[in-house]
Amino acid sequence: MGLVVTGATLLVVVSKSQPALLTITTQHLTPCLPQYPLLQTIYTLHFGPLSHLSGPRLWAATRLPFLLSLMRGRITHDLAALHRRHGPIVRITPDEVSFTDPSAWSDILQPKPGGRHFTKHPSWYGPLPGLPPGLVLATSPDQHAAMRRYLSPAFSARALRAQEPVIRAYVDLLLTRLRGLAGAEVDVVPWFNYLTFDIVGDLGFGRSFGCLESSAYHAWIALILDTSKAIVFVGSARFYPYLFAALMWLVPEKALKAQREHTQYVVDCIERRLGMEGERPDMLGQVVGKEKKGKGKGLDVLGLSSLFQEVVIAGSETTAMALSAAVSLLVQDEEKMGVLVREVRGGEITADATRELPYLNAVLQETLRVAPPFPWLPSRVVPEGGGTVCGVWLPGGTAVSIPIAAMHKSPASFHDSEGFHPERWLPEAATDPESPFYNDKRNASQPFILGPRQCIGINTAWMEMRLTMAKVLWTFDIAAPSDKSKLVKFDMLRSLMLLEKKPIPVMLKLREFKNG
Repeated sequence: MGLVVTGATLLVVVSKSQPALLTITTQHLTPCLPQYPLLQTIYTLHFGPLSHLSGPRLWAATRLPFLLSLMRGRITHDLAALHRRHGPIVRITPDEVSFTDPSAWSDILQPKPGGRHFTKHPSWYGPLPGLPPGLVLATSPDQHAAMRRYLSPAFSARALRAQEPVIRAYVDLLLTRLRGLAGAEVDVVPWFNYLTFDIVGDLGFGRSFGCLESSAYHAWIALILDTSKAIVFVGSARFYPYLFAALMWLVPEKALKAQREHTQYVVDCIERRLGMEGERPDMLGQVVGKEKKGKGKGLDVLGLSSLFQEVVIAGSETTAMALSAAVSLLVQDEEKMGVLVREVRGGEITADATRELPYLNAVLQETLRVAPPFPWLPSRVVPEGGGTVCGVWLPGGTAVSIPIAAMHKSPASFHDSEGFHPERWLPEAATDPESPFYNDKRNASQPFILGPRQCIGINTAWMEMRLTMAKVLWTFDIAAPSDKSKLVKFDMLRSLMLLEKKPIPVMLKLREFKNG
């Protein structure tokens, strides 16, 4: 017996000696699919609604290659390679399509007429066991909008102005600690992490984690960093219900106990902060202040716990990664480092002043393009009735995703897309036809994403990054380590949800002031 696929039919050759054919249309085939995996695979590849899209056959036939790539930390590299081979629209699982065309940002992430959303995929964004969904993991647009409104006072322009002295104080403490290490090779990665964790601890819970003072991570931090890994593994298992049930049943009691202690620690931090007298310019203070004035609807302590655990991850790890990557990229190019150093040492360093420094902002923009802290964006789901992404109509229920790193480094969007060129973000690059970056599609780079799900702390993150980079480069001369093999190659790093962390050693030297 043999199989012949032609158009919308499957021809089954009963016997070579008896050339009679049994013609099966997709109408006959579809009810049989759950019972016959081979038929289901043939249908998916040749007759399904995504069968006309380009992509590797094995990935289109089964989700396993995608999940294996993801769990090995290779997903950003593999997706970039697939897009180079197949173009800006690639089918990457039986029911998922990946896009690197810049219009995908608005097509997927902006609400559609009538309030129709491409909602977050429940496998990736469902809450972790034992916790209610927070701002990031909430799949319901209405639930997310309510929580965003609840948090919005903590990220208003007024709140940002009040938070600047807090951020500056911790940056100054970082400089004090680094002065004690000047003259030697220093790994900047843990120091930027200490800084951002202390800032988010103070702004989130009213008290820092003491990382800068102790030169060490708080015990709770290690647990929360494992959360991003847990999201990947739990999300992958959710695609296979029996595997997910077994995984939840096999979780050791020690891990469950650690999760309970982890949650209780956050609950204790929140209750301690809520018990403080007086006003503070932190996030909980802004939210509680709104409630006291009768303008807000509160969450219980467990809901606040889930919400602020996400704030700690999103508000610390990503900013620290961006700062570390910026330093690493700059020490590999002395000319670009020199341009930035001259700019930041040419005036005062405040939030308002650094916002107007074109090369500083260009360096940070290019760093976020080349080394996005979140290099892979888990999928959304096309709403019921279908939708169009990048000119391609997709049926409801189709998963759609944007591989951020591949989008940011697409040769179709950026000149010398693999290179580090802050100049592409300077205003003149967009207006000078002679610039090699004139035709860059800058809207392809969206490290904070777009739409109602855009990072709520984007302005806080920018203020932290600008102030920290400016004050560090005002205080220190920074150069590459003597052993150039220690330099990080960002295109080689692995990732799960977050970009892999590697040591970034640099030579740190106190700036010399010339007399007169």
